[in-house]
Amino acid sequence: MHTIEAITSRRSVRKFTPQPVPQAAIREMLDAAMHAPSAGNQQPWQFVVIDDRTLLDQVPSFSPYAAMAKEAQVGILVCGDTSLEEYPGFWIQDCSAAVQNILLAAHAQGLGAVWTGVHPAQDREEGFRRLLGLPDHVVPLAFVPIGHPAHVPAPQIRYREDRVHWNGWQETR
Repeated sequence: MHTIEAITSRRSVRKFTPQPVPQAAIREMLDAAMHAPSAGNQQPWQFVVIDDRTLLDQVPSFSPYAAMAKEAQVGILVCGDTSLEEYPGFWIQDCSAAVQNILLAAHAQGLGAVWTGVHPAQDREEGFRRLLGLPDHVVPLAFVPIGHPAHVPAPQIRYREDRVHWNGWQETR
């Protein structure tokens, strides 16, 4: 799959089959995440892989938009590690790029995934802290439930010329 095809055909998948996700696929997604760009190449991220059914089933109790965790075979919690930051505040951008790479790597392997937001919702952050015993300097940004897709939404055309401005705000082409 070519890069542009992967980007334009990737969709958020919220329904999964019970088929397990191979460890090699998880490692490949994490490797892709760690290849994301980061400010000053500081790579201020940490990843918590959850494949324990009991833990996955608890996620929706504090993260209401992650109900699909109950069907997912694995989830990856992407966290910013503020102790690794040389450029304070950029961890959010850095970890967001890592999340996108996870989504694209899952799609390229025929898996489905969806980005569910955690930060800055304090209740979700605290829920993951309690569930996983995260230290104070590790801030959960996003939780990505992953599995073999039971349903894949159709690709959409999302390009909007009215959202593109050239050489200033007023000029469009």
